[in-house]
Amino acid sequence: MSTLDVAAGAIRRDETVEIVMLLAFAGGYIDAYTWIIHGVMANAQTANVIFLWVYAMAGEWIKAIHFVPPILAFTAGIVIAAWLRRVAGERASGLSLLIEIIFLIVIGILHNRLPDLAGTLGISMVAAIQAAMFIKVEGTVCSTVMITGNMRQTVENVFALVYGGAPQGTLRKAAIFFALCALFGCGAAAGAFATETIPKLALGIPVIALLIVLLRCEGTSRGVVT
Repeated sequence: MSTLDVAAGAIRRDETVEIVMLLAFAGGYIDAYTWIIHGVMANAQTANVIFLWVYAMAGEWIKAIHFVPPILAFTAGIVIAAWLRRVAGERASGLSLLIEIIFLIVIGILHNRLPDLAGTLGISMVAAIQAAMFIKVEGTVCSTVMITGNMRQTVENVFALVYGGAPQGTLRKAAIFFALCALFGCGAAAGAFATETIPKLALGIPVIALLIVLLRCEGTSRGVVT
């Protein structure tokens, strides 16, 4: 599968549009939360690496070290996702969602006592698991934790439509990737608002989004070819 205009029955349940949109919303939400609370990015490790080396080159080692834990936590999350795919097979995506939900609940409980450990490390790990496990929408590579690649896909497909000769399904493809960018932005806005107004309960919203994703994935497992 390499195009978005595939038959509905051939789409993996964890690659459907509704699932990926909910995950994009959660991805934007979590990044906004982590930036406001901890001053680091949960998803965008590029930004963390840049800040790390900018501060390191300026000799501001305390500020530089601040960006090391989320990078290490993200790495650990990728390892967990790789291990899940190896040992769980087709059940890996569902198990990864369950792990993300549990982590976020634990983080929310521990945040008042161990804010740096619970937030920076735990949330970056959650982001990494999602980034590694959910990498396609209807067979085409996408991201639910950042918009750079999705924005490129949007622009390229719109250009193909305007230029002419675009293959069938290009309009749908452009719309889906544009929606991914928009939902990520909406998630970031919601995350910023909730973090400022209800900081102790803010992580409940992405937990609900991930729970819906888990229920949808598991609920449709018999009706979708994997």
